[in-house]
Amino acid sequence: MTSTQITKGIKISVTTSFEGTFFKNYKTHYAFGYTISIENQSKDAVQLTSRHWQIYDSLNELEILDGEGVIGKKPVINPGESHTYSSGCLLTSTIGAMKGHYNMVNINSEDKFRVYIPTFKFSTPFSLN
Repeated sequence: MTSTQITKGIKISVTTSFEGTFFKNYKTHYAFGYTISIENQSKDAVQLTSRHWQIYDSLNELEILDGEGVIGKKPVINPGESHTYSSGCLLTSTIGAMKGHYNMVNINSEDKFRVYIPTFKFSTPFSLN
């Protein structure tokens, strides 16, 4: 399943996958992967400077994560180009979700703005009928 959202000419597309189950700290964990494509459909070059995530795990409290860039990079995305990366999330339940935003800067005007990441869901194949 793909989730997509466009904010100020920046299109965010997310696909998710279930990566498997493993035991850690005396608990079963469920590993999920996600791939995000950030496509610049605007007329100006932009740079992704930081990210904000809200992680929902049906058996845990909401987790908030803030950080610089994405996977160690602060990509500059020119008009008509995209940046794609993959990452992952561990949950203690078979169902969860993430959403958030990227903080961006317009390279030409130096204006800062947010690009919203649509809510994307995680579920194990065996948890849904």
